[in-house]
Amino acid sequence: MTERFIHQLRVELPPVTETVIEARERLREKFPRPALRRMTHLGLLVGSTLEETQLGEDDALVYATTFAETRALEDFLKSFPTASPLLFQTSIHPGGVQQVMIGRQQPVARIWPLAGRARLVEHALLTALLEPAGRVAVVGGEERGTWLLDANMASARAFAFAFVLTPEAAGSVGRIRCEQASATTRDQPCPTLPEFAAALAGRRPLAWTGGSMSWSLQW
Repeated sequence: MTERFIHQLRVELPPVTETVIEARERLREKFPRPALRRMTHLGLLVGSTLEETQLGEDDALVYATTFAETRALEDFLKSFPTASPLLFQTSIHPGGVQQVMIGRQQPVARIWPLAGRARLVEHALLTALLEPAGRVAVVGGEERGTWLLDANMASARAFAFAFVLTPEAAGSVGRIRCEQASATTRDQPCPTLPEFAAALAGRRPLAWTGGSMSWSLQW
């Protein structure tokens, strides 16, 4: 059995209709003005969730997102035939968590960027549990798509979450556990990234089985 404890949990679950302009206005006090207009919606949400999380040079970070900043690309393409230089610049920026780490000039030992669909949550947590650093930040999120949503190539809503996993139970708010599944354990699907974020926001327990391993999120 392997388990780690959740510290410094923050979740951003804005209204589905929130635009990047509205997010910039809502979160503008949290970012330097020059960076604010160039950050993506996901970058802003990730930055907000990491606002009070202090990471050191010996810590690690796992970053999970299926679609990354597809909305930035959508907005740039919509600006044609008079292509916007600012939207082009935004569409080729670093990923959401990299925007925040670069802005903070905050070094960490390792960053593990992960993307996927079916078992992304499980892969991100397994990476965090296998990471040798004593403190591992787990960060994830998406931003809401527009026309790419019709092709199942974008998220239906914007969200972000961040928490730190450590072996220390003191001061924790929850626990991630991975253990060998028993012969009688019923198969349960791995939560999607939006489902995982919603469980974090509502402090709801989760349990699923992946292969021969059983996972649980408890509070």
